[in-house]
Amino acid sequence: MPSKPPAGDPVQDAPEVAAPQHAAAGLPAIGHTLRIARQQMGVRRTAQTLLQVNQKDGFDCPGCAWPEGDKRHVAEFCENGAKAVAEEATLRRVTPDFFAAHTLSDLASRSGYWLGQQGRITQPMYLPEGADRYEAVTWERAFAIIAEELGALSSPDEALFYTSGRTSNEAAFLLQLFAREFGTNNLPDCSNMCHESSGSALTETIGIGKGSVSLEDLHQADLIIVAGQNPGTNHPRMLSALEKAKGSGARIISVNPLPEAGLERFKNPQTPRGMVKGVPLTDLFLQIRIGGDQALFRLLNKLILETEGAVDEEFVREHTHGYEEFTAAARAADWADTLAATGLRREEIERALAMVLESKRVIVCWAMGLTQHKHSVATIREVVNFLLLRGNIGRPGAGVCPVRGHSNVQGDRTMGIFERPSEAFLDALEREFGFAPPRHHGLDVVRSIEALRDGRAKVFFAMGGNFVGATPDTEVTEAAMRRARLTVHVSTKLNRSHAVTGRRALILPTLGRTDKDVQAGGRQVVTVEDSMGMVHASRGNLPPASPHLLSEPAIVARMARAVLGPASTTPWEEFEKDYGTIRDRIARVVPGFEDFNEKIARPGGFTLPHGPRDERRFPTATGKAHFTAAPVEYPEVPEGRLLLQTLRSHDQYNTTIYGLDDRYRGIKGGRRVVLVHPQDARELGLADGSYADLVGEWKDGVERRARGFRVIHYPTARGCAAAYYPETNVLVPLDSTADTSNTPASKSVIVRLEQSPSA
Repeated sequence: MPSKPPAGDPVQDAPEVAAPQHAAAGLPAIGHTLRIARQQMGVRRTAQTLLQVNQKDGFDCPGCAWPEGDKRHVAEFCENGAKAVAEEATLRRVTPDFFAAHTLSDLASRSGYWLGQQGRITQPMYLPEGADRYEAVTWERAFAIIAEELGALSSPDEALFYTSGRTSNEAAFLLQLFAREFGTNNLPDCSNMCHESSGSALTETIGIGKGSVSLEDLHQADLIIVAGQNPGTNHPRMLSALEKAKGSGARIISVNPLPEAGLERFKNPQTPRGMVKGVPLTDLFLQIRIGGDQALFRLLNKLILETEGAVDEEFVREHTHGYEEFTAAARAADWADTLAATGLRREEIERALAMVLESKRVIVCWAMGLTQHKHSVATIREVVNFLLLRGNIGRPGAGVCPVRGHSNVQGDRTMGIFERPSEAFLDALEREFGFAPPRHHGLDVVRSIEALRDGRAKVFFAMGGNFVGATPDTEVTEAAMRRARLTVHVSTKLNRSHAVTGRRALILPTLGRTDKDVQAGGRQVVTVEDSMGMVHASRGNLPPASPHLLSEPAIVARMARAVLGPASTTPWEEFEKDYGTIRDRIARVVPGFEDFNEKIARPGGFTLPHGPRDERRFPTATGKAHFTAAPVEYPEVPEGRLLLQTLRSHDQYNTTIYGLDDRYRGIKGGRRVVLVHPQDARELGLADGSYADLVGEWKDGVERRARGFRVIHYPTARGCAAAYYPETNVLVPLDSTADTSNTPASKSVIVRLEQSPSA
């Protein structure tokens, strides 16, 4: 039988610490997976559920967005994917009795780990104004409350409609449709906090804000550069693709301030040899200082330009624009400045250059380590410059590969979840549905928090996610949320956002990916888009966690009818009854989705068109790929300070905490830790195992403090430190964001460490 949820909050600031590991997965991953799954689901349900994950006739993993190949293993999931499934398919339940026993202030005092371990929410819950307990409410009353608050707004732009990446294409399309028929483009989403910098840079340079490679391209590459990314924890199935690439002769350069076990050696749990011995993946590890990536790629570009015959001159001539301005900037790159920015040695960069010049087909993969800095967009533009120089876009085995973190976060954007929609998308929406959508830009995540803080936004609606836990400047964000008149969260499980509410609050429990979805029109399927532009169906197979749950499309459809009333000619009731009718409309609005219903009936789904990848056609203003020439930037850290990056432990996914261990980094039973290079720690007078407060320093002069972190001497890059979020989100200023994309700069936080009493 599965275990009960923890009765009390475990201590999280006194971990056991051992040496970090140098290999990922293998037998320990299998054992940990089965233990977690059994605790949450029991033995029979574990087998019933995990064997359907990522199968062509099963459901898409609610974890990361890594794609599947056409040929699937019977166990097509990773350790962290299994944890995500187990948390959703758990037999634990959060009933109205639970809310009767726990006040709002009690819930607010609990850790995110404790909240998440309580189980699935079974009924709609309502927090009246002035109350300190949620109470059960009918769906009809819940939608009436939303309609009442939205109807009382002086402008539709006083409402915010946030979307998490887990939302299906069908639900995302309906939510943006409702928001725009209501009259606003305020559609912030989790992309604003992760790969917005990628989308901004790629749209400007190649004309489409998505990666240009397929899974097969990875298998065909000569060289793969993995920059600012930890696949072993964040996208473990990527390790299988890297293993296959290595087997075909590829070499791998990893660029990261931290050594990561998965990129050192991968013990594939799907093969006997892999479980025991494993495969070394990285051929060259560049332990770069935080934020030094733009300088590194700029110098590599200078060196390529100086190497006779290295530039693909035909590609540059036929397919690019802005080459002369770019080359002038690149040739000005300086060795001394680059070594200072990166912390690398000259011979390391020269070795990387040699590997680049020996490779015909090059892919660059990246994640949050590149996207969450002030100069992130410029950094990714420089990565594109690097690939354009040698014709490595639109060639098999080559291209840009931003690795999306959350399942269907890319699909949500494709469906129109975007505060700055294109005119073409709005035109298509108007033709199809017969109303005039708003044309002015809406608010992203950071600007939404500012609007709540300043009283310009009054209703906050979230389709999934943990907005309060995921966003920066925790104290500012929580105060802003409490100023709202109504906060609404469509959720499967509890999180911090349910305890930090507006004057009134609703929790609307929904079906998960693992749940069977039966509507009036019969059993339904939903669809998702993976990180490489593949769209496929997802079919849950478990009985719903409660008879009181509604699906996400049903929630949006009923809310829309309650708010918009009979004046809306959109067939909301038909959309709820049969999701195929939603896909018919998507097919007429979103390019690439023609014959949508027919395409998803094919096992494995279909690939969306991508001009740069498919035919070297670049949908930019010039019709060509754009070289760019931004000034090189990198964080400058005052004496006695460190540059902190926030990151995940191995026992978490985004803000969902599965456990209190970080096995690969040697940390067990705690989360309030800060990883510091031994020499830096000694210079700051911080012994291994001592405790320190992390104090953020920002130009506004406001002191932001995260208290009581255990100092761990760790082989980070010099001058750099790392600690887990969401515990350190309090240190990220709301106005510390990336230029152009406005993404929070969570990977470059200047901090001082002040000694504090031990736990």
